[in-house]
Amino acid sequence: MNAPEHPLLHPFQLPPFDRLRPEDVEPVITELLARARAAIERAVDERTPPTWEDFVAPLERALEQLSDAWGVIGHLHSVMDTPAWREVYNKLLPEVTRFWTELGQNEALYRKTQALAQSPEFGRLSPERRRVIELDLRDHRLAGAELPPEKKPRHRDIQQELSALAAKFSENLLDATNAHQEWIEDEAQLSGIPEEVRAMAREVAQAQNRPGWCFTLQMPFYLPVMQYADDRSLRERMYRAHATRASEFGPPERDNGPLIERILALRGEEALLLGYPDYASYSLVPKMANEPEEVASFLRELAARAKPFALRDLEELRAFARDRLGLDPLEPWDIAYASEKLRQARYDYSEQEVRRYLPLPRVLKGLFALLERLFGVRLVPDTAPVWHPDVTFYRVERDGAPIAYFYVDLYARDTKRGGAWMDSAKSRRREGASLMLPVAYLVCNFAPPVGGKPPTLTHDDVLTLFHEMGHGLHHMLTQVDEAPISGINHVEWDAVELPSQFMENFAWEWEVLEKITAHVDTGEPLPRTLYEKMRAAKNFQAGMQMVRQIEFSLFDLRIHRELARAQEPAPERVPLADVLRILEEVRDEVAVIRPPSWHRFPQSFSHIFAGGYAAGYYSYKWAEVLSADAYEAFEEAQARTGTVLDPDTGRRFWREILAVGASRPAAESFRSFRGREPRIDALLRHNGLVEEAAGG
Repeated sequence: MNAPEHPLLHPFQLPPFDRLRPEDVEPVITELLARARAAIERAVDERTPPTWEDFVAPLERALEQLSDAWGVIGHLHSVMDTPAWREVYNKLLPEVTRFWTELGQNEALYRKTQALAQSPEFGRLSPERRRVIELDLRDHRLAGAELPPEKKPRHRDIQQELSALAAKFSENLLDATNAHQEWIEDEAQLSGIPEEVRAMAREVAQAQNRPGWCFTLQMPFYLPVMQYADDRSLRERMYRAHATRASEFGPPERDNGPLIERILALRGEEALLLGYPDYASYSLVPKMANEPEEVASFLRELAARAKPFALRDLEELRAFARDRLGLDPLEPWDIAYASEKLRQARYDYSEQEVRRYLPLPRVLKGLFALLERLFGVRLVPDTAPVWHPDVTFYRVERDGAPIAYFYVDLYARDTKRGGAWMDSAKSRRREGASLMLPVAYLVCNFAPPVGGKPPTLTHDDVLTLFHEMGHGLHHMLTQVDEAPISGINHVEWDAVELPSQFMENFAWEWEVLEKITAHVDTGEPLPRTLYEKMRAAKNFQAGMQMVRQIEFSLFDLRIHRELARAQEPAPERVPLADVLRILEEVRDEVAVIRPPSWHRFPQSFSHIFAGGYAAGYYSYKWAEVLSADAYEAFEEAQARTGTVLDPDTGRRFWREILAVGASRPAAESFRSFRGREPRIDALLRHNGLVEEAAGG
């Protein structure tokens, strides 16, 4: 296909996945880069007036077209990481990164944007457009627009290298995860493992024309083995393989350790160039939190509240494992197993029992009904080109008219990176009478259907699905017409998790669960007695879970504050030994469980080394305060109306949080919804940490 004919070269509402081939990507992206550069030249030309219509709008159109096209390629790199797609992505990544870096550094663009901000026209622009200009100026400063000319090339080189290192980190982790296979031929070794998981393992083995069962390190295999396998040696082997992925204990070409050393050094050098004392300080500029000290204090306050509960949780687990299971000492590979046994003993139910009531089609139907009730929108199955047969496509309607679209890709595959995420395929934008609707991707890694039966979810899977749908709603229900600030675009990173964590709360409500459950064999809804057991167990080991998240957050903050620091001369590498030392110091401070010395958690911490969470992992806890407090508004409505599914409160949440995107600061949106500043009380209460916290 000739590049000029390719659909990616024209504005699109939906990505043309049926017409995408790896060999088409390079000419298409090359052409779009050329068009974007030409648009920049026209924008900075002295004959182009510094107005919205002459300067901003044409440039935005060209940049958006490039961004949308490259976004599709980046998405495919995440969900279809075949050799051909990997090769073309990595080949073009340096050039694309260089373009965006040069754009951010372009002093002529920066000065012209400043001229617009200081002109009489600025005051005549809509509040949304003024906000776009203000954020653009900030982003230019953060990207190095004010750097002296002699320093800009080095900053560009840093950005290119960091992009390449992040891609390589992700690829190493995926390849290392896929490389390990645990083969079992003696069925006795499968004792305790749920039948659904055994069936999956059997299918993997059969696909390789081998007898027995094959378990991989993908989550649908790994978690059930750690939770349910009675064979302690199997758990230990799986734990060790998972804990040492992409480290020095495997092939050197998949070791993420050297990548971490280089990433931290480059981030420190970037901070130095841009005038910040460390990368953490630089990272926080566009976030709600003001400085690293504020984040550290927030995390340590949470740790002080949670650690007594975590210590109690661990002591109870050790006593149970010793007295009831004969596991003494309690090893790291025993923790998930013993925890599940303790939960079953204490609350008299198993996750697998609940799972049989959560067939995926029913869960989706119930989730969609919930969104219709809360926000007055319908989610309707639709058709569009997709990248894999498992992918489904929906449109979002309000009052019979489409307002958004989204793709759903839920099953684990060996060409798909792990975890769960929402990403933008298209942002809402209005131009004259034309309205481009937002489009989202919702991606998870659940167990696929086996043996012709509908796939089933654990309740944790349901929480994950609701979480990602929350991100999707944030993007799709926007009412902002300027793409740079519509949906999730430019929302402060530590506020992005507010809608996602907020949605998780509904997956614990009886009036929601009774509508999303139907036994996979009988069709019977979840029994109320089983639900009551689930609710009773909701905060089981909440203290341990809380300090674990705080451990990750403090580790992330400290390495980017202490190791990724501005220093002259900039080091080539930050020793991995220092990274591991800080991890141990953080564990000394807040953790209650100590992994073995050979555990290599950082090498698989893709959130901060290959995602957007560098010096920002605290955002999960920060936003959890906001989300718990926001959900409390629905609990207050329940006291008045008898239902937590209050449409009036739902519409208000849409109007004040979801609809506004980044058209105003997140703190202002929260205050508009709650009528006050956020409080930590609801978070502590939702996690069962109130009584002891209140007592001291």
